[in-house]
Amino acid sequence: MTELISLLVFCQALGASVGAFTAVWGEFAYVRAMRDGKIDIAERAHLRIIANGLRFGMMLILLSSFGLVIVAYVVQASFQPALSTSYWTLVVLAFLIIGVSLALARRRISFALGSAIVFTAWWFLAYLVFGWFPALSFGAVVAFFVIAVAIFYVVLGSARFLMFDLHKK
Repeated sequence: MTELISLLVFCQALGASVGAFTAVWGEFAYVRAMRDGKIDIAERAHLRIIANGLRFGMMLILLSSFGLVIVAYVVQASFQPALSTSYWTLVVLAFLIIGVSLALARRRISFALGSAIVFTAWWFLAYLVFGWFPALSFGAVVAFFVIAVAIFYVVLGSARFLMFDLHKK
């Protein structure tokens, strides 16, 4: 059973790493693709590959987290992950990423806000999975997340503005 738990923890960490780094790669690829003002077929194919990487990372995180909950229940562990704040933070962040990604795909949310939310949520997930996230209450995590989204909204928007502005000159 120890090997299964190790494998699930590894898969969870791999999924978080793939998702977080693919989110960064996606931001760079989007800025590069939009330099000329339109996305051509090759750039769209490249962005589709990034979307598949994000999908793969999310699938790994969700399946391995679910597996860890089942294993903890089967072995009757004294600590049940489903009763912890960090587990529910992980679940809410995962569903937030899925929901905002769907809203972005259907153009229900602005790209600047949606990409800032998804980018921030992926990095929160990565920090949470690796244990680098401080132990906070759920309300404190939500407040911290909102502040981080606002900061990344400004940072990513400024970076996009500077990239587009530099290319025009």
